Amino acid sequence: MSSTVLVTGGAGFIGSSLVRNLLDTTQDTMIVLDKLTYAGNLDSLGRSLDDPRVSFVEGDIGDQALVSDLLQSNQVKQIYNLAAESHVDRSIDGPAAFIDTNVVGTFRLIETTLQYWRNLSATQQQLFRFLHISTDEVYGSLGAKGAFTEESQYQPNSPYAASKAASDHFVRAFHHTYGLPVLTTNCSNNYGPYQFPEKLIPLMIMKAVNHLPLPVYGDGSNVRDWLHVDDHCSALITIMQSGQIGEVYNIGGQSERTNLEVVHAICDLVDQRLQHHSSSRESITYVTDRPGHDQRYAIDCSKLTNTLNWHPKHDFESGMSATVDWYLNNQVWLERVTNGSYRGQRLGEEK
Repeated sequence: MSSTVLVTGGAGFIGSSLVRNLLDTTQDTMIVLDKLTYAGNLDSLGRSLDDPRVSFVEGDIGDQALVSDLLQSNQVKQIYNLAAESHVDRSIDGPAAFIDTNVVGTFRLIETTLQYWRNLSATQQQLFRFLHISTDEVYGSLGAKGAFTEESQYQPNSPYAASKAASDHFVRAFHHTYGLPVLTTNCSNNYGPYQFPEKLIPLMIMKAVNHLPLPVYGDGSNVRDWLHVDDHCSALITIMQSGQIGEVYNIGGQSERTNLEVVHAICDLVDQRLQHHSSSRESITYVTDRPGHDQRYAIDCSKLTNTLNWHPKHDFESGMSATVDWYLNNQVWLERVTNGSYRGQRLGEEK
């Protein structure tokens, strides 16, 4: 059965991947709403924009008149909310933008959605879903053992994480107070094609290709669980279609690596592909750690696996190999999305 779906933040890294996955696996018609900030780029949507099932609208989730018109005129049945400021370092430099988009913007979006939902017929209300996409960073930092579950206490340590935690709480509150049919997901670190190169993996690929220093925070021992973006999107679609209203689902890639292990893997793959005469590992430089840098994240996604039978298809080695190949084969895209103010410089330094 097809639906009309609103994808907010749909020109970003995860959003554009979700649009491609929806086109490939459903009959849905999509309204893509994106503010087109530095990390939102129509190039990321690429050929998806040529599909008659996809309509793009430039705008802000906080623009309640615009969102209301989109919902009503298109009789939207599902909303995937991916619109967010998402980079920890940028949140250290300028937290206000994260409050504006992630907290105030999300609040205005769900307030508008609630009014729309209330005016639907009883049958349409039963079918409607709002899926809020969040992050494992809301849970804080782990020690050497254990993993975050859906019951883990919220302990955000960065302005970014705090803004996402606040938005999660508002989504939960609108369900419990007003009955809005919501779902929430908390994912681990994503990687894959079309990721803006301020994030670790594409940044290191770009620098290794150009024989530039590879800055690693601290001693490189910080651990993240890496989730291929296509696996993330398959989980989101599964949760939207089969998840239980009001529930939270953690999504992980089951691929824990230290930052240094990730950089080593990238160096070796780039050297192999480009037949470098010297090892890119020699360009690794250790820089002052990020303020408040969480030591380790890990996701227990057994709830999602056991209740909805979702499993990631990519392991770290195959996913990273394919990701490096994509960036090497898409240098034009990389140049186009970095021709503005961002030049690969460090963000988030203490002032």
